[in-house]
Amino acid sequence: MRQVRILVDEDDRETIVDVLEDKDVDYVISGENATGDSVLIEFPLPTDAVGDVLGSLDEAGYEDTYTVISQVESARTPNAETLMERYAGDFDPLTTRELRSKASDMSNDTKSFLALMLLSAWIATAGLLSDSPAIVVGAMVIAPIVGPALTASVGGVVGDREMLAASIRLQAMGLVAAIAGATALAAVIRWGMFAQPDLALGSIELIGVRTAPTLLALIAGTAAGAAAAFGLTTKGPMSLIGVMIAAALIPTAAATGIAIAWRDPVIAAGTALLLVITLVAINLAGAVVLFGLGYRPDRSLLGGSWRSAKTLLAIALLVSVIGLTGVATAEQISHERTVNQVVHAELTEHENVTAVAVRNEYGDLSALTGPETVTVVASYTGGGDPPSDLAADIEERLDERSDRPASVRVRFQEYQTAQDSNGSSGS
Repeated sequence: MRQVRILVDEDDRETIVDVLEDKDVDYVISGENATGDSVLIEFPLPTDAVGDVLGSLDEAGYEDTYTVISQVESARTPNAETLMERYAGDFDPLTTRELRSKASDMSNDTKSFLALMLLSAWIATAGLLSDSPAIVVGAMVIAPIVGPALTASVGGVVGDREMLAASIRLQAMGLVAAIAGATALAAVIRWGMFAQPDLALGSIELIGVRTAPTLLALIAGTAAGAAAAFGLTTKGPMSLIGVMIAAALIPTAAATGIAIAWRDPVIAAGTALLLVITLVAINLAGAVVLFGLGYRPDRSLLGGSWRSAKTLLAIALLVSVIGLTGVATAEQISHERTVNQVVHAELTEHENVTAVAVRNEYGDLSALTGPETVTVVASYTGGGDPPSDLAADIEERLDERSDRPASVRVRFQEYQTAQDSNGSSGS
């Protein structure tokens, strides 16, 4: 339920009251203001009725000079049940006023935001290096990145320049702090000999899956941003949706920091590229969902001439980043699809061999022309030794399909299966 308070001119009082009575809204007039020419009208509404009733008041000539919308636990009035039943099956997104307020409430002050980002990055770093999904999930829970991610989308859609600029700045500062914190902690772990200095980072599964942009990672980031924006427009909580936003960003930022500490520029570049494209996908998906739900700017994002120039420069910079990361991601996704097709075609020619996982990584700092390292994890259920020439056959097929040089590695996982009722088995 929401409690709405509006300040109405005495001349418009009768018109506004007529609208409320037509919609069966119970109201009270609490008194006149200091000048004596306006009255304060307050009334409870179901959350999904706020947009409809306020829209009708605006059409009736209500000037939005003083409107307060607050949350209440319950309301018992003559028509409360009628209104609840009337709007129970409707989905009415929060009004622009409520949307901006809810988004602003999710924003932390800069110091606490950076502190929580740093702590979540440390937890994620520990989880990645220990290859512990449970610890990584803990890092996602405390990361506050959902606030600035959503306020950026809201600011862009409703035309709030200050909110948009502050959100973008806060996201950048938070992720830089996360990467720097992860780098510092990973350096202490490495040089303090709490982990092997020559550790192959790509062999750690939780890091290996984040070494390059993939279609699945892009889908996850886009869906997370869309879900967060949709959830923001409802009366529901945002805590669980915020975990999904953090899941798409915090482990990747920590992986970038770990790669920097281990002096692995290839993994550092790949994870950083994944981080940027995921962040862009989250922000754009949120803005698209809000725009699709009908939110529109009440003022232009461009202000005066100097402010317009700065805004246009920022937009051009953003478009350039989106373009470059988009091209690199599209190339990587296309190559990933080709690799999967080649591996599938080759494995179908071998009995008792099936794919468990296929992972392709950048071979140098170039996302467009550099070599690839393709790691194939396969299960083998036949007798004797697994085929020894599988990696060479896959590499030969891949060279025929792609212009990018590839190095293929195959790792077998052997399983025992029951062959017959006499107890014989294969391994």
